Amino acid sequence: QVQLVESGGGLVQPGGSLRLSCAASGSIFSIYNMGWYRQAPGKQRELVALITSGGATNYADSVKGRFTISRDNAKNTVYLQMNSLKPEDTAVYYCSGKRGLGSPYWGQGTQVTVSS
Repeated sequence: QVQLVESGGGLVQPGGSLRLSCAASGSIFSIYNMGWYRQAPGKQRELVALITSGGATNYADSVKGRFTISRDNAKNTVYLQMNSLKPEDTAVYYCSGKRGLGSPYWGQGTQVTVSS
């Protein structure tokens, strides 16, 4: 069992930056593949970025070069550094953790709004 709690969302102007954090508890964090997803109003939830237990990363084309996912296993935390934010990045951002073929765990989400 894994509990995930996101933080760091908020209102930012276009071109600005935010760093999201996801704190995990309840299991061995280092063996989980972690991801950030987002869901905008009226749209399906979509993958933003993934980081494996070994540190390999993958990004959606829409955020490549602007977002960076990282993890600190000593702190049981995964981060999403978001730079050059655009209005279309506005969404609720969710942290997810998954081990092997098991079902994913989800956090409660944190709102990111990019607006002038």
